[in-house]
Amino acid sequence: MPAERPRESPAQRALHKLGLRRPIDLALHLPLRYEDETRIVRLADTHDGDTVQIAAAVVGSEIRPGPRRQLLVTVDDGTDRCLLRFFSFYPSHQKSLAPGARIRVRGEVRGGFAGRQMLHPQFRPDTGELPTALTPVYPTTAGLPQSYLRKAVLAGLARADLSETLPTPQAWSLRAALDFLHHPAPEVSLAALEDRSHPAWQRLKAEELLAQQLSQLAAKRERDGLRAPRLPATAGGVRDGLLAALPFALTGAQQRVVAEIAADLGRPQPMHRLLQGDVGSGKTVVAALAAAVCMDAGWQCALMAPTEILAEQHFRKLADWLAPLLAARGRGIAWLGGGQKKKDREAQLARIASGEAALVVGTHAVIQDRVQFQRLALAVIDEQHRFGVAQRLALRAKLAHAGQEPHLLMMSATPIPRTLAMSYYADLDVSTIDELPPGRTPVVTRVVHEGRRDEVVARIGEQLREGRQVYWVCPLIEESEAIDLVNATATHAELSDALPGVLVGLLHARMLPAEKKAVMALFTEGLMGVLVSTTVIEVGVDVPNASLMVIEHAERFGLSQLHQLRGRVGRGAAASACVLLYSTGDAPRLGETARARLKAMAETTDGFEIARRDLEIRGPGEFLGERQSGAPLLRFADLEEDADLLAWARELAPRMLDEHPLLAQRHVQRWLGGKAEFLKA
Repeated sequence: MPAERPRESPAQRALHKLGLRRPIDLALHLPLRYEDETRIVRLADTHDGDTVQIAAAVVGSEIRPGPRRQLLVTVDDGTDRCLLRFFSFYPSHQKSLAPGARIRVRGEVRGGFAGRQMLHPQFRPDTGELPTALTPVYPTTAGLPQSYLRKAVLAGLARADLSETLPTPQAWSLRAALDFLHHPAPEVSLAALEDRSHPAWQRLKAEELLAQQLSQLAAKRERDGLRAPRLPATAGGVRDGLLAALPFALTGAQQRVVAEIAADLGRPQPMHRLLQGDVGSGKTVVAALAAAVCMDAGWQCALMAPTEILAEQHFRKLADWLAPLLAARGRGIAWLGGGQKKKDREAQLARIASGEAALVVGTHAVIQDRVQFQRLALAVIDEQHRFGVAQRLALRAKLAHAGQEPHLLMMSATPIPRTLAMSYYADLDVSTIDELPPGRTPVVTRVVHEGRRDEVVARIGEQLREGRQVYWVCPLIEESEAIDLVNATATHAELSDALPGVLVGLLHARMLPAEKKAVMALFTEGLMGVLVSTTVIEVGVDVPNASLMVIEHAERFGLSQLHQLRGRVGRGAAASACVLLYSTGDAPRLGETARARLKAMAETTDGFEIARRDLEIRGPGEFLGERQSGAPLLRFADLEEDADLLAWARELAPRMLDEHPLLAQRHVQRWLGGKAEFLKA
């Protein structure tokens, strides 16, 4: 019997969740901020709002009963007294904070009529010894205390290979920069550490940008050597038939990107293009025209979407446009979804393998091993940021047996600011539809406190009486799906009671595909007045009669997600609105980030401006989405602020690949680890 693998402790699992597996990962896990525990401050010298460390004796301790029990501890440092107030505490806290104990306390001093106090300060026994360096505070996750993380980082720093990979010596070595940033001396300017302008930070940012540029350039060079089928545009085929049959004219921006894609498809190198455009800018028709070029050349096209609802919607729209044109040529469109019956699925697989299905539309089902294409030449991936890279690689492998790979067109309704596109997608061509089709109704956005919920429900009643339909979206947080389901179910019951005689539907992730389909059909056909949903309706759902979108707990959503949701209304002739219902919970006011997001939503409906604000609020690593996407996240550098370092990295990358290939390989491996392989997608 093989030996059992040792079980991971909760703390190890938490480390792995943060992506900290190798010693170098720990060494590069840098502090968010620092606390100065090297000095003791006299209480008498503190001012309201100061964050300080004091050494004091406990002179009183009591539990105050009430709706929220509190532990109140009075301390005296010989110059003044201070009240420590704890809203959550354990018996061990009471024991450590018993009268007579000498403790060291760190927190924000708040002055008032009742004297000084600190809310939930950190505390420890006062041993008399003070640290000699600033104390790092690291990014962490649930189940991973700072004390454990500090020890793990220290161990990683000791074990990591930090030998130099840059071809020329630098003022700061990598080891010196990391040692310094993990344990800076107390006299160092905290401002230079926090704004990352210190030379040690500059060294780290330069290294990170170089790894990113090396990986992009290596991926591009590898891709340039690959081959794809040439798909020249031909006259009189499906493409021309589709253009003639469309009930609308293409915008200038659509015509421009259609031409860019057609030029790529006519080359023997694989297209690797991102098609980006705001919600409702008409990306689907551009994808249909690209598919038509592919089918006119006698090849097959696959379109993959992240959810069954979105994939089915694409299927219906593309079938309307293309099925009659393909039928005249003895070909058709196949559908592959998760909830298909076996007999139907087998029939679709046979059509794909024979080549009779010129276009295949579906979810992840499209990339399963059993799906054998006869001649796949173009893969279109909608909402590409929602797919892991492994899935994109699997789709591209479908033509590997012929020594070629399909052209790849990725679509996204989350526009990427130009500076980000230049750096992150240096190996990718970007087409942008920067013009909305005529007829889109502007959406008015209102930010409303949860306390005015009754007014919002009354507004829903008005919309329904005018024959309109309404979305009500509840947040979904992966860690607590059960709680979120309760929230959505409770909201569904509340609205059903408040709106007698109105059919109120419920849609959530745990429903079976057939149930989701039935609910969505009732809403699409106008039989259902209100649809309460978790974010499964975020992308692609198109119901022109829906004129009001209510987003509950809007403070929990990301900016691009809020913009996507808002894009579900304003698709018809009626004036449309989006209500962002927010709650502050127990806090006196919203956090800074949530406030910035809601303000941006109220001020603009322009997706590119939203993207720019999102980048400002979150930074590039977060902006580009999930870690599993394999995109090389920039954790430290800022593309706009560090433009000079980016220029240096861009200039050095090709020379390193040509003259120092082993150093380049070690550098990328150090910074990106397994992610480097994913860049080929």
